[in-house]
Amino acid sequence: METRVFVIWLFVGTIRVSVRSDFSEIPNFKEHIGNQTVSVGREAILPCIVDNLSTYKVAWLRVDTQTILTIQTHVITKNHRIAVTHTETRAWYLHIKDVKESDRGWYMCQVNTDPMKSQVGFLEVVVPPDILDYPTSTDMVIREGSNVTLKCAANGSPKPNITWRREGGELIAQGNGQEVASVEGEVFNITKVNRLHMGAYLCIASNGVPPTVSKRIMLIVHFPPMIWIQNQLVGAMEGEQMTLECHSEAYPKSINYWTKENGEIIAQGAKYEPVLLDNAYKIHMKLTIKSVTKQDYGTYKCVSKNSLGDTDGSIRLYEIPRPTTVEPTTTTTTTTTPEPTTYREPKTTTSHKLVINSPNRKNDNDIPETIEKNHKKSGE
Repeated sequence: METRVFVIWLFVGTIRVSVRSDFSEIPNFKEHIGNQTVSVGREAILPCIVDNLSTYKVAWLRVDTQTILTIQTHVITKNHRIAVTHTETRAWYLHIKDVKESDRGWYMCQVNTDPMKSQVGFLEVVVPPDILDYPTSTDMVIREGSNVTLKCAANGSPKPNITWRREGGELIAQGNGQEVASVEGEVFNITKVNRLHMGAYLCIASNGVPPTVSKRIMLIVHFPPMIWIQNQLVGAMEGEQMTLECHSEAYPKSINYWTKENGEIIAQGAKYEPVLLDNAYKIHMKLTIKSVTKQDYGTYKCVSKNSLGDTDGSIRLYEIPRPTTVEPTTTTTTTTTPEPTTYREPKTTTSHKLVINSPNRKNDNDIPETIEKNHKKSGE
Protein backbone atom coordinates (compact mmCIF):
# COMPACT_ATOMS: atom_id res chain seq x y z
CA MET A 1 0.00 0.00 0.00
CA GLU A 2 2.79 2.40 0.81
CA THR A 3 4.54 1.57 -2.49
CA ARG A 4 1.48 2.53 -4.59
CA VAL A 5 1.14 5.87 -2.87
CA PHE A 6 4.79 6.64 -3.61
CA VAL A 7 4.37 5.83 -7.31
CA ILE A 8 1.35 8.10 -7.65
CA TRP A 9 3.26 10.94 -6.01
CA LEU A 10 6.14 10.45 -8.39
CA PHE A 11 3.79 10.55 -11.39
CA VAL A 12 2.13 13.69 -10.26
CA GLY A 13 5.50 15.25 -9.60
CA THR A 14 6.68 14.27 -13.07
CA ILE A 15 3.65 15.89 -14.70
CA ARG A 16 4.27 19.14 -12.83
CA VAL A 17 7.88 19.27 -13.94
CA SER A 18 6.88 18.59 -17.53
CA VAL A 19 4.33 21.41 -17.52
CA ARG A 20 6.88 23.92 -16.19
CA SER A 21 9.38 22.80 -18.80
CA ASP A 22 6.90 23.27 -21.68
CA PHE A 23 5.86 26.74 -20.42
CA SER A 24 9.45 27.98 -20.24
CA GLU A 25 9.98 27.13 -23.93
CA ILE A 26 7.05 29.24 -25.19
CA PRO A 27 8.30 32.48 -26.92
CA ASN A 28 7.87 35.70 -24.96
CA PHE A 29 8.35 39.35 -25.93
CA LYS A 30 11.13 40.81 -23.83
CA GLU A 31 10.59 44.50 -24.71
CA HIS A 32 7.87 46.66 -26.24
CA ILE A 33 8.35 47.98 -29.76
CA GLY A 34 7.43 51.45 -28.56
CA ASN A 35 6.69 54.50 -30.69
CA GLN A 36 9.32 55.76 -33.11
CA THR A 37 9.62 59.29 -34.55
CA VAL A 38 11.66 59.72 -37.73
CA SER A 39 12.16 62.65 -40.09
CA VAL A 40 11.12 62.11 -43.68
CA GLY A 41 14.00 60.81 -45.79
CA ARG A 42 15.73 59.09 -42.85
CA GLU A 43 15.76 55.38 -41.92
CA ALA A 44 13.34 53.92 -39.36
CA ILE A 45 14.32 50.84 -37.34
CA LEU A 46 11.62 49.02 -35.33
CA PRO A 47 12.87 46.41 -32.80
CA CYS A 48 11.17 43.16 -31.78
CA ILE A 49 12.92 41.25 -28.94
CA VAL A 50 11.74 37.65 -28.44
CA ASP A 51 13.02 35.14 -25.86
CA ASN A 52 12.78 31.35 -26.36
CA LEU A 53 11.88 31.59 -30.03
CA SER A 54 13.03 28.01 -30.63
CA THR A 55 11.57 26.80 -33.95
CA TYR A 56 8.85 29.46 -34.10
CA LYS A 57 9.01 32.22 -36.70
CA VAL A 58 8.78 36.03 -36.49
CA ALA A 59 6.83 38.12 -39.00
CA TRP A 60 6.39 41.89 -39.50
CA LEU A 61 3.07 43.31 -40.76
CA ARG A 62 1.63 46.73 -41.64
CA VAL A 63 -1.52 46.90 -39.49
CA ASP A 64 -3.67 49.41 -41.40
CA THR A 65 -3.23 47.61 -44.75
CA GLN A 66 -2.86 44.06 -43.32
CA THR A 67 0.26 43.67 -45.47
CA ILE A 68 2.84 41.02 -44.57
CA LEU A 69 6.23 42.69 -44.84
CA THR A 70 8.69 40.00 -43.68
CA ILE A 71 8.71 36.41 -42.35
CA GLN A 72 11.84 35.44 -40.50
CA THR A 73 14.71 36.56 -42.78
CA HIS A 74 12.61 36.79 -45.96
CA VAL A 75 11.15 40.06 -47.29
CA ILE A 76 7.65 39.39 -48.62
CA THR A 77 6.60 42.87 -49.76
CA LYS A 78 7.78 44.27 -53.08
CA ASN A 79 8.68 47.55 -51.42
CA HIS A 80 12.45 47.78 -51.98
CA ARG A 81 12.80 50.14 -48.99
CA ILE A 82 11.87 47.35 -46.53
CA ALA A 83 14.53 45.08 -44.99
CA VAL A 84 14.90 42.83 -41.93
CA THR A 85 17.94 42.02 -39.79
CA HIS A 86 18.37 39.93 -36.65
CA THR A 87 20.84 39.24 -33.86
CA GLU A 88 20.98 35.46 -33.42
CA THR A 89 17.32 34.45 -33.01
CA ARG A 90 16.39 36.92 -30.29
CA ALA A 91 16.32 40.46 -31.77
CA TRP A 92 14.48 41.11 -35.05
CA TYR A 93 14.65 44.57 -36.65
CA LEU A 94 12.38 45.98 -39.35
CA HIS A 95 14.19 48.59 -41.50
CA ILE A 96 12.31 51.19 -43.54
CA LYS A 97 14.75 53.22 -45.63
CA ASP A 98 14.12 56.70 -47.05
CA VAL A 99 11.00 57.10 -44.91
CA LYS A 100 8.04 58.77 -46.57
CA GLU A 101 5.08 60.50 -44.97
CA SER A 102 2.91 57.60 -46.19
CA ASP A 103 4.89 55.20 -43.94
CA ARG A 104 3.29 56.73 -40.85
CA GLY A 105 1.15 54.15 -38.97
CA TRP A 106 1.03 50.99 -36.82
CA TYR A 107 3.39 48.03 -37.33
CA MET A 108 3.02 44.55 -35.81
CA CYS A 109 5.63 41.99 -34.78
CA GLN A 110 4.00 38.50 -34.73
CA VAL A 111 5.14 35.05 -33.55
CA ASN A 112 3.31 32.01 -34.99
CA THR A 113 2.46 30.35 -31.68
CA ASP A 114 -0.96 28.85 -30.97
CA PRO A 115 -2.62 31.10 -30.06
CA MET A 116 -0.62 33.72 -31.97
CA LYS A 117 1.44 36.27 -30.00
CA SER A 118 1.95 39.81 -31.25
CA GLN A 119 2.76 43.38 -30.26
CA VAL A 120 2.47 46.69 -32.12
CA GLY A 121 4.38 49.97 -32.34
CA PHE A 122 3.60 53.30 -34.01
CA LEU A 123 5.88 55.01 -36.53
CA GLU A 124 5.53 58.81 -36.55
CA VAL A 125 6.98 60.55 -39.58
CA VAL A 126 7.77 64.25 -39.15
CA VAL A 127 8.28 66.60 -42.08
CA PRO A 128 10.28 69.86 -41.95
CA PRO A 129 8.41 73.00 -43.04
CA ASP A 130 8.18 73.99 -46.68
CA ILE A 131 6.86 77.40 -47.76
CA LEU A 132 4.41 77.21 -50.65
CA ASP A 133 4.82 79.56 -53.60
CA TYR A 134 1.05 79.96 -53.67
CA PRO A 135 -0.72 81.59 -51.85
CA THR A 136 2.43 83.13 -50.28
CA SER A 137 2.84 86.80 -51.23
CA THR A 138 5.53 88.01 -53.61
CA ASP A 139 7.23 91.45 -53.68
CA MET A 140 4.58 94.17 -53.45
CA VAL A 141 4.36 97.81 -54.56
CA ILE A 142 1.78 100.00 -52.81
CA ARG A 143 0.93 103.70 -52.53
CA GLU A 144 1.57 105.41 -49.20
CA GLY A 145 -1.57 105.59 -47.03
CA SER A 146 -3.09 102.36 -48.39
CA ASN A 147 -3.64 99.06 -46.54
CA VAL A 148 -1.64 95.93 -47.39
CA THR A 149 -1.96 92.21 -46.55
CA LEU A 150 1.03 89.85 -46.64
CA LYS A 151 0.37 86.08 -46.70
CA CYS A 152 2.60 83.09 -45.99
CA ALA A 153 1.55 79.41 -46.35
CA ALA A 154 3.65 76.38 -45.42
CA ASN A 155 3.35 72.58 -45.29
CA GLY A 156 4.95 70.26 -42.76
CA SER A 157 4.26 67.81 -39.97
CA PRO A 158 3.54 68.96 -37.33
CA LYS A 159 1.84 72.01 -38.85
CA PRO A 160 4.39 74.87 -39.02
CA ASN A 161 4.10 78.13 -37.11
CA ILE A 162 4.53 81.33 -39.14
CA THR A 163 6.46 84.36 -37.81
CA TRP A 164 7.03 87.69 -39.58
CA ARG A 165 10.17 89.78 -38.98
CA ARG A 166 11.97 92.64 -40.70
CA GLU A 167 15.15 91.53 -42.44
CA GLY A 168 17.31 94.22 -40.84
CA GLY A 169 15.91 93.62 -37.35
CA GLU A 170 13.97 96.91 -37.25
CA LEU A 171 10.79 97.07 -35.19
CA ILE A 172 7.45 96.72 -36.98
CA ALA A 173 5.14 99.73 -36.57
CA GLN A 174 1.51 98.75 -35.93
CA GLY A 175 -1.70 100.70 -36.36
CA ASN A 176 -2.13 101.30 -32.61
CA GLY A 177 1.16 103.19 -32.45
CA GLN A 178 3.06 100.32 -30.86
CA GLU A 179 6.22 98.74 -32.28
CA VAL A 180 6.94 95.01 -32.07
CA ALA A 181 9.87 92.80 -33.06
CA SER A 182 7.72 90.12 -34.72
CA VAL A 183 4.17 89.22 -35.74
CA GLU A 184 2.69 85.69 -35.53
CA GLY A 185 0.28 84.17 -38.05
CA GLU A 186 -0.05 83.31 -41.72
CA VAL A 187 -1.66 86.69 -42.52
CA PHE A 188 0.10 89.99 -41.74
CA ASN A 189 -2.01 93.16 -42.14
CA ILE A 190 -0.55 96.69 -42.24
CA THR A 191 -2.99 99.60 -42.17
CA LYS A 192 -2.14 103.02 -43.61
CA VAL A 193 1.25 102.07 -44.93
CA ASN A 194 3.91 104.77 -44.80
CA ARG A 195 7.49 105.06 -46.01
CA LEU A 196 8.80 103.71 -42.70
CA HIS A 197 7.19 100.34 -43.52
CA MET A 198 9.22 100.04 -46.72
CA GLY A 199 11.81 97.26 -46.77
CA ALA A 200 12.30 93.49 -46.75
CA TYR A 201 10.15 91.21 -44.56
CA LEU A 202 10.88 87.57 -43.71
CA CYS A 203 8.16 84.94 -43.51
CA ILE A 204 9.67 82.26 -41.20
CA ALA A 205 8.14 78.76 -40.94
CA SER A 206 9.14 76.38 -38.12
CA ASN A 207 7.68 73.25 -36.52
CA GLY A 208 10.54 71.87 -34.41
CA VAL A 209 11.85 69.72 -37.27
CA PRO A 210 15.02 71.17 -38.79
CA PRO A 211 15.63 73.07 -40.90
CA THR A 212 13.57 76.21 -40.32
CA VAL A 213 12.84 77.95 -43.64
CA SER A 214 12.03 81.52 -44.63
CA LYS A 215 11.00 83.59 -47.62
CA ARG A 216 11.96 87.22 -48.29
CA ILE A 217 9.17 89.56 -49.37
CA MET A 218 9.98 93.13 -50.40
CA LEU A 219 7.42 95.84 -49.60
CA ILE A 220 7.89 98.94 -51.78
CA VAL A 221 6.00 102.12 -50.86
CA HIS A 222 5.47 104.85 -53.47
CA PHE A 223 5.08 108.51 -52.48
CA PRO A 224 5.71 111.93 -54.08
CA PRO A 225 8.80 114.04 -53.21
CA MET A 226 9.05 115.99 -49.98
CA ILE A 227 11.77 118.53 -49.11
CA TRP A 228 12.83 120.11 -45.84
CA ILE A 229 15.58 122.65 -45.19
CA GLN A 230 17.25 123.24 -41.86
CA ASN A 231 18.61 126.75 -42.62
CA GLN A 232 16.67 128.81 -45.16
CA LEU A 233 18.68 131.97 -44.51
CA VAL A 234 22.48 131.79 -44.51
CA GLY A 235 25.16 134.47 -44.67
CA ALA A 236 28.68 134.59 -46.06
CA MET A 237 31.44 137.13 -46.67
CA GLU A 238 32.98 137.66 -50.08
CA GLY A 239 35.73 135.15 -50.84
CA GLU A 240 34.43 132.54 -48.40
CA GLN A 241 33.41 128.99 -49.34
CA MET A 242 29.75 128.28 -48.57
CA THR A 243 27.71 125.03 -48.68
CA LEU A 244 23.90 125.04 -49.00
CA GLU A 245 21.99 121.89 -47.91
CA CYS A 246 18.56 120.31 -48.61
CA HIS A 247 17.00 116.97 -47.59
CA SER A 248 14.44 115.20 -49.78
CA GLU A 249 12.47 111.94 -49.66
CA ALA A 250 10.75 110.29 -52.62
CA TYR A 251 10.00 106.89 -54.16
CA PRO A 252 10.31 105.98 -56.98
CA LYS A 253 13.72 107.63 -56.86
CA SER A 254 13.61 111.30 -57.70
CA ILE A 255 15.59 113.59 -60.00
CA ASN A 256 17.31 116.23 -57.86
CA TYR A 257 19.07 119.46 -58.90
CA TRP A 258 19.76 123.10 -57.90
CA THR A 259 18.62 126.28 -59.67
CA LYS A 260 19.43 129.96 -59.35
CA GLU A 261 16.90 132.71 -58.71
CA ASN A 262 16.25 133.08 -62.45
CA GLY A 263 15.53 129.33 -62.85
CA GLU A 264 18.90 128.47 -64.40
CA ILE A 265 20.04 124.94 -63.48
CA ILE A 266 23.39 124.92 -61.67
CA ALA A 267 25.85 122.44 -63.15
CA GLN A 268 29.17 121.09 -61.92
CA GLY A 269 31.99 123.50 -62.70
CA ALA A 270 34.90 125.55 -61.41
CA LYS A 271 32.60 127.69 -59.25
CA TYR A 272 29.85 125.28 -58.12
CA GLU A 273 30.00 121.70 -56.83
CA PRO A 274 26.58 119.99 -56.40
CA VAL A 275 26.66 116.66 -54.49
CA LEU A 276 23.89 114.06 -53.92
CA LEU A 277 24.14 111.56 -51.04
CA ASP A 278 21.67 108.71 -51.67
CA ASN A 279 20.30 106.43 -48.91
CA ALA A 280 17.31 104.33 -50.03
CA TYR A 281 14.47 106.84 -50.52
CA LYS A 282 16.36 109.69 -48.78
CA ILE A 283 18.53 112.21 -50.64
CA HIS A 284 20.92 114.70 -49.01
CA MET A 285 21.55 117.56 -51.48
CA LYS A 286 24.59 119.83 -51.13
CA LEU A 287 25.67 122.83 -53.21
CA THR A 288 29.14 124.22 -52.51
CA ILE A 289 30.06 127.73 -53.76
CA LYS A 290 33.84 127.64 -53.79
CA SER A 291 34.41 131.42 -53.52
CA VAL A 292 31.44 133.72 -52.90
CA THR A 293 31.23 136.91 -54.99
CA LYS A 294 28.73 139.79 -55.14
CA GLN A 295 26.84 138.04 -57.95
CA ASP A 296 26.31 134.90 -55.80
CA TYR A 297 24.07 136.56 -53.23
CA GLY A 298 20.38 135.81 -53.71
CA THR A 299 17.94 132.87 -53.66
CA TYR A 300 18.76 129.25 -54.56
CA LYS A 301 16.27 126.41 -55.06
CA CYS A 302 16.68 122.66 -54.52
CA VAL A 303 14.25 120.73 -56.74
CA SER A 304 13.02 117.10 -56.45
CA LYS A 305 10.84 115.31 -59.05
CA ASN A 306 9.49 111.79 -59.61
CA SER A 307 6.55 110.20 -61.45
CA LEU A 308 4.16 111.08 -58.61
CA GLY A 309 4.95 114.80 -58.38
CA ASP A 310 7.58 117.46 -57.73
CA THR A 311 8.49 120.01 -55.08
CA ASP A 312 11.23 122.53 -54.27
CA GLY A 313 12.70 124.49 -51.37
CA SER A 314 14.41 127.91 -51.22
CA ILE A 315 17.56 129.10 -49.46
CA ARG A 316 18.55 132.79 -49.40
CA LEU A 317 22.25 133.66 -49.28
CA TYR A 318 22.96 137.16 -47.93
CA GLU A 319 26.17 139.16 -47.57
CA ILE A 320 27.99 139.49 -44.28
CA PRO A 321 30.10 142.72 -44.28
CA ARG A 322 33.75 142.35 -43.49
CA PRO A 323 34.72 143.87 -40.10
CA THR A 324 36.35 147.41 -40.11
CA THR A 325 40.10 147.42 -39.35
CA VAL A 326 41.00 149.57 -36.24
CA GLU A 327 44.58 151.02 -35.81
CA PRO A 328 46.08 149.87 -32.53
CA THR A 329 46.92 152.65 -29.88
CA THR A 330 50.42 152.64 -28.28
CA THR A 331 50.53 153.42 -24.54
CA THR A 332 53.83 154.16 -22.71
CA THR A 333 53.99 153.26 -19.06
CA THR A 334 56.78 154.50 -16.72
CA THR A 335 57.56 152.35 -13.73
CA THR A 336 59.43 153.82 -10.69
CA THR A 337 61.39 151.39 -8.59
CA PRO A 338 61.44 152.40 -4.84
CA GLU A 339 64.66 152.46 -2.86
CA PRO A 340 65.25 149.25 -0.96
CA THR A 341 64.87 149.47 2.82
CA THR A 342 67.88 148.33 4.86
CA TYR A 343 67.10 146.52 8.05
CA ARG A 344 69.74 146.20 10.72
CA GLU A 345 69.46 143.79 13.58
CA PRO A 346 70.09 145.41 17.04
CA LYS A 347 73.03 144.22 19.12
CA THR A 348 72.22 141.91 21.97
CA THR A 349 74.24 141.84 25.22
CA THR A 350 74.39 138.49 26.94
CA SER A 351 75.15 138.22 30.64
CA HIS A 352 76.89 135.09 31.87
CA LYS A 353 76.87 133.79 35.42
CA LEU A 354 79.53 131.33 36.46
CA VAL A 355 78.43 128.59 38.85
CA ILE A 356 81.05 126.45 40.56
CA ASN A 357 80.15 123.32 42.43
CA SER A 358 82.43 122.66 45.49
CA PRO A 359 82.03 120.38 48.49
CA ASN A 360 83.27 123.21 50.89
CA ARG A 361 80.80 125.71 49.48
CA LYS A 362 78.01 126.70 51.83
CA ASN A 363 76.04 129.15 49.65
CA ASP A 364 76.16 130.99 46.39
CA ASN A 365 78.01 133.94 47.96
CA ASP A 366 80.76 131.77 49.25
CA ILE A 367 83.09 132.10 46.25
CA PRO A 368 86.88 132.04 46.63
CA GLU A 369 88.36 135.48 46.17
CA THR A 370 90.99 134.40 43.68
CA ILE A 371 88.50 132.79 41.35
CA GLU A 372 86.14 135.77 41.63
CA LYS A 373 88.91 138.18 40.69
CA ASN A 374 90.00 136.08 37.77
CA HIS A 375 86.41 135.88 36.57
CA LYS A 376 86.02 139.65 36.76
CA LYS A 377 89.20 140.13 34.77
CA SER A 378 88.03 137.76 32.08
CA GLY A 379 84.69 139.62 31.98
CA GLU A 380 86.48 142.91 31.47
